[in-house]
Amino acid sequence: MDALFLVDRHAREQQLSAEERLAPRREHGDSWAAEIHAECKKLRQTVLPKSALGQAVAYALNMWPKLRRCFDYAEVELSNNLAENSMRPVALGRKNWLHVGSAQSGPKVAAILSVVESCRRLGVPVKEYLAAVLPGLARKKLSEVADLTPARWAASRE
Repeated sequence: MDALFLVDRHAREQQLSAEERLAPRREHGDSWAAEIHAECKKLRQTVLPKSALGQAVAYALNMWPKLRRCFDYAEVELSNNLAENSMRPVALGRKNWLHVGSAQSGPKVAAILSVVESCRRLGVPVKEYLAAVLPGLARKKLSEVADLTPARWAASRE
C-alpha cells in the first residue's frame, strides 16, 4: 500500500489532474491490488476467523469492491484521512454537546457541521457565508435552496 501512496504522491508532485493520476495508479496499483487480494484469499484458509488477522482478512475480502474504487474513479482518494481529520473536532466535542437537547436535534447539528466543514474545505469564510444565507432562508422556495450551498454561493460571488 505504501508503494501505491508513493505513486499517488509522485503524481501530485507533478501536478497531474485527478484523471491523469488515475493512469499511473492503475498501471502500478492493479497488480499490487491483485497480489493483496490473492494473499487475503490464501490467509483466509489458514487463519482462525475470530482472530484479529482473520477478522481483518474477512473485512478486506467483504469490502473488496469498495476498496478497488480508487482504480475506477479518479476522484476517489486512496485514504480517508481528509474525512477522518474533518470529523475529529466532532468526535472530540460529542460529550460536550450532550446538552443539545433531544434526539431530534442530532440531525440538525449534523447538518450545521456539514455546512461548516464544506465552507472550511472550499475556503469560504463561514461567518460571511452564514450571514449572507441565513437571514433570507425561511423565505426561499425549496427549488432555490440548492443555489445556497457553500460551493454555489462562492461561485456566484466570483
